[in-house]
Amino acid sequence: MAKYIGLTKAQGHSQRGKTGVLLVNLGTPDEPTTPALRRYLAEFLSDPRVIEMPRLLWKAILHGIILRTRPAKSAAAYREVWTDAGSPLMEISLKQTSGLQALLDEQQAGVSVHLAMRYGNPSIASVMQDMQRQGIDRIVVLPLYPQYAAPTSGTVFDAVATELMRWRYVPSLHFIHTYHDSAEYIDALAASIQRDFDVHGKPQKLVLSYHGMPEEYLQKGDPYYCFCLKTSRLVAAKLGLTEDDCMTTFQSRFGKAQWLQPYTDETMKSLPAKGVKDVAVVCPAFSADCLETLEEIAGENREYFEHAGGESFRYIPCLNDDDAHIAMMAALVKPYIQG
Repeated sequence: MAKYIGLTKAQGHSQRGKTGVLLVNLGTPDEPTTPALRRYLAEFLSDPRVIEMPRLLWKAILHGIILRTRPAKSAAAYREVWTDAGSPLMEISLKQTSGLQALLDEQQAGVSVHLAMRYGNPSIASVMQDMQRQGIDRIVVLPLYPQYAAPTSGTVFDAVATELMRWRYVPSLHFIHTYHDSAEYIDALAASIQRDFDVHGKPQKLVLSYHGMPEEYLQKGDPYYCFCLKTSRLVAAKLGLTEDDCMTTFQSRFGKAQWLQPYTDETMKSLPAKGVKDVAVVCPAFSADCLETLEEIAGENREYFEHAGGESFRYIPCLNDDDAHIAMMAALVKPYIQG
């Protein structure tokens, strides 16, 4: 018998009416090897939302230079954070998915939760096709990037829309594009910082380090920078911190263009000379610990700070699968999974 979207024609319409939540994060290589990183970086850096350059020029640079040199270096960095369970980002994302599923089941929401990665596996296309075969025709997409940016949340929408262009029956869709000022997010983030303060004491300076982007993107209208500053402002207010107590910086710059400033690494190198010898760093733009938080911040930037004369450097983990974080996700999707 001919199949209809994974079901028989007779079953195709009657077995619809299901709701699914699609969690999406950036992605991770399948293994910390040079070939795996070459495949992953080729997909990631080929996205025109990520690198806004004339395509032919960028293709020549990417394949002629970057993919010949960067994969080996990136593979070495990934090996520093890789665990027996694999990539930290994947391990945590799976815990977030099962945690949200369990919470929604407790609330009798009747919703299935699915995980996809924008780059690498499992791909957005493959996961959405599985949802389609299960008869899901109401999809709530939650990109796990608190602050909207075109190279993150924007490109998740691109991938979702590209897959839906192949579907004859397009589902009901709700796309949660940002939650940088969500009360539940601010509360969860502030609570995680306060727990650190309760154990270790308040540092001289709390540094809120966000993933960077080229300054040109801000000038073209991307709201990411403003969203980051608002998150910092709301967290500081929640914790009762002054402007002298905390600061916002940007990490992970790539290439020679000017990126959003101040740079996290340069800040870590300069703070001790200004008398700041005790810092705590948190990364509000990341929903799960990954290479950029574990290797770059807790590793490289700790060394920058200590080599410059810093005495105490604390990295405050991402929200990961913390109960408050899972409850925040449920609060974000709940208005769109009912009815």
